[in-house]
Amino acid sequence: MALAGSPFIRYNTRMALTRRQKEVLDYISSFVQHNGYSPSFEEIARGLDLKSLATVHKHISNLQTKGFLERAHNRSRSIDVLPPRTRQRSAERLPLMGRIAAGYPVEAMETTESISLSDITGNKEVFALEVRGDSMRDEHIVNGDYVLVERTQKAREGEIVVALVRGAETTLKRYYIEGNLIRLQPSNTEMDPIFVPATEVSIQGRVLGMLRKYS
Repeated sequence: MALAGSPFIRYNTRMALTRRQKEVLDYISSFVQHNGYSPSFEEIARGLDLKSLATVHKHISNLQTKGFLERAHNRSRSIDVLPPRTRQRSAERLPLMGRIAAGYPVEAMETTESISLSDITGNKEVFALEVRGDSMRDEHIVNGDYVLVERTQKAREGEIVVALVRGAETTLKRYYIEGNLIRLQPSNTEMDPIFVPATEVSIQGRVLGMLRKYS
């Protein structure tokens, strides 16, 4: 499956809220706006007709985990609604788009997984791919690593890119222009470069960084 234009590349940087969580967040925001201070758990329960303070605590904890609220434990009425920029940094998630060949190109498959990330991406539109193969091992990118990819259709020569080949296959390689051909260069001395007509290659993104899980 081609990555270009696929709807699963689009993503939201905030974690989704349930209907009740949104009601709690909206109530707290409105209460603070009108009163200048945050509501107590009892006031939230009465305002939303919730029967249990434990339920209120659960919603507040979930909103805090998702980066919409912050609580100070050394003062009363300690619920603070975080501004959108802070929420984004706290709750940022990247979609795990699928698996990417670091050997010969293979079809890229959509997945519904995701990984969390809170730095290095800045304001760029970024997605993640899991590496399959060892053609980039001399860059210390090996099988099972995750590459963080800025979505772009342009790249400078020598950059590590996600390249779509012949409209159907994707591969992770260094990008070079050689006349009417594109050289997709592995970083593995045991593997040969891939030469493809420039008209049959499109850039899906360029690699910003790499994540590795040790287990």
